[in-house]
Formats: sequence, C-alpha cells, structure tokens
Amino acid sequence: MTVTLTPGALKKFRRASWRFQQTVERPQASDLQQFVSTIFQGHDVAAGTVTIDEIVFNTERLASLCPAGSTLMHDSSISAESFEELHALLVAAFWDTPDFICIPTPKPFVFYADHDDWITFYANTKSHLNHVIEPLASHGYKLVKNWEREL
Repeated sequence: MTVTLTPGALKKFRRASWRFQQTVERPQASDLQQFVSTIFQGHDVAAGTVTIDEIVFNTERLASLCPAGSTLMHDSSISAESFEELHALLVAAFWDTPDFICIPTPKPFVFYADHDDWITFYANTKSHLNHVIEPLASHGYKLVKNWEREL
C-alpha cells in the first residue's frame, strides 16, 4: 500500500454529481470482514483508494497497514494495489472509523463512510447502485430509509 497527500481529492468528490445514493449502517466490528466482502460481491474490483476526510478517533489499524513513517491526516490517500489489500484496508478503516471516501477500481460505485457509522454509496446509474445495495440488504445489513447525505 502507498500513502500520498492528495489535496483537492475530497473537493472533487463532493463536486461530482452522483445521481443515486443509498446509506447503510455500519455493522458491528465482528461482522466487518463479511460486510466488506458483501460490498464487492459480484464486482471485479482489482484495487482501490481510501482518502481520509477527518480523523475523529485513533487510526491504529489503518496505520499498521501503511508504510513506516506514513502520516494519516485530512487528504491522505491510501492506495491498495489488489483486491486483498483493499479488503484489509476497508476492514481497518471501518474499524477505526475515520470519515473517508473509497473509490474502487474499476468504479461502478463509490462510497463515503463517517464516524457515526453511516456509509453512503453513490453511483451514476440505478443499476450500479442496486448491484451493491441489494446484496447488502439481502445479507441483513440495515438500509437507512428516506435520508440523503449532503456533501
């Protein structure tokens, strides 16, 4: 994994016009492995990037995945070069609960997770959004109804 400072990445994300969104509650820590697997079920994700918006609590698990001497702060991007690295990165990020965006490669959807345990998925087509939300709902993860995140 690599860590870089990417000023403006979050502003660019917020300016994007995502046509569809759905928010899901983050599950208990004991279910994070399965939760991350379910997010990518049916997608051929090869890699991805997590960009930190705000660190509210400690980032011990995230920091342990980063190269020695890396500093995690607002606009820090952690790039995973494989699906396995991305899976480990997201489990750590959901556990440590910073506010962050995740952009998988390829990018059928993106999501923003916050320290209040809400994860909002965004896509430009209803089909792409449904391909991530339907498996989450069918596995019993709680969807937040009638709420839209304002970026």
